[in-house]
This record gives sequence, structure tokens and C-alpha cells, in this order.
Amino acid sequence: MPLLPKELFDKWNDALCEALFVTVPKFYCPFKDCSAMLLDENEGVEDIRESECPFCHRLFCARCHVPWHPGIDCEEYQTLNADERGREDLLVRELANEKKWRRCPTCKFYVEKTEGCLHITCRCRFEFCYACGEQWTSTHGGCQPS
Repeated sequence: MPLLPKELFDKWNDALCEALFVTVPKFYCPFKDCSAMLLDENEGVEDIRESECPFCHRLFCARCHVPWHPGIDCEEYQTLNADERGREDLLVRELANEKKWRRCPTCKFYVEKTEGCLHITCRCRFEFCYACGEQWTSTHGGCQPS
């Protein structure tokens, strides 16, 4: 019985592996010191988000392909600016939600109302309602503190 030469067998094996990689979507571990190639086998399957890189064992979001973003869903994460997506930024955002802080609609600076009415004048001079975030006008009314 004739055998395939090892060189031909290795080429055939490489071609089969390459064909597999062509058909499956790929992405890379979002941690720069790892960057391992990962196969996205979740297409058409239940939406999996929190995943662990099998090489560096750190958590990442399989949907967004970024380090894991706890406390914020993918849709909201995608609306953030690049300078708001860091781990520390997400922790501040989580704290702000917990403390019910508001952000100025104009400059995005966080403010906390400790007393007084809902009328806020931000450091950028924009006036807004602390309850709903809308611009403060002489006809604004009906909001209740949350």
C-alpha cells in the first residue's frame, strides 16, 4: 500500500487548516500584550458576551471585541467616545449611576445636586434640569427629583 510522502501530507494538513480559518470569522484578543488570534464561532448562536481569552485568561466582550465592560451593555458601550471606554472611565460611570449624578448635556462634566432646586448651571455656563437633563428654560417645569 503506497504512503503519501510526509512533505505532501504536511502540505495537505496545512491546506485543510487554512480552509477552516478562511470560513470562520477571526478577531484578536483585545489585550495588546496578548493579541492571540481567536475564532468567532458564536455567529448564529445565543448572544455570548463575557468571554475569557484561552491564552492570557483575561475577560473580554465577545460581542464588542474589547476588554470586558462590566455594568454597561454593549449598545451603550458602542455610543461612548474612545476616550470614555477605559476601565477607569467605566468605573466612574458606574459610580455616577449609583450616586445618581448627572452629566451636563453640553460639556459632559458630572455634577451632583446636594440641595436646592433642579436648576443647574454648569461650569460651562449651560443651564439644565437635573431631573431630566433638558435645557433649562423659563417654561420648564413638571420634573420631579429622582
